[in-house]
Amino acid sequence: EGQDPSRETETCGSDAVAADDLAKRLLAGLGYCGHYLHFHGGGRSGKAPIICLIAKHGGEMSQQELGSYFELKPGSLSEVLTKIETSGLIERTRNPEDRRQLTIRLTEKGMEEAARDQEDRIRFRERAFDNLTIEERLELGRILDKIRNRWEELA
Repeated sequence: EGQDPSRETETCGSDAVAADDLAKRLLAGLGYCGHYLHFHGGGRSGKAPIICLIAKHGGEMSQQELGSYFELKPGSLSEVLTKIETSGLIERTRNPEDRRQLTIRLTEKGMEEAARDQEDRIRFRERAFDNLTIEERLELGRILDKIRNRWEELA
């Protein structure tokens, strides 16, 4: 009773600004995490994840099989593999039974680097969330799942 109607609009406007500021803060935080993981965690399709996956498959995979694990077009995967091959970590050979298929094999140097990279990745996973309680980690996982589901709807 007796409230100034312009005050109500002011409050709504400031709530919208606060919500937008919070959304920007959340997106900036998620952006930082994505950037950090990409550049410090080897990304999802860079050298470290690729050689670690090949190592987990006994040191050898077909290029087609390898490609099925990553969100990369075949040409992009081939480009990444060329860089990895140039650094002496893998060798590519044609499959004698199907000349269209390439077999990717880790070199000894590649196996050693994959083992180091895997140790680094395990160490990072052990430490990445050690400042959160188990309950906080579970809640974060639930929230991230919820965000991912929403973003998939928006895409």
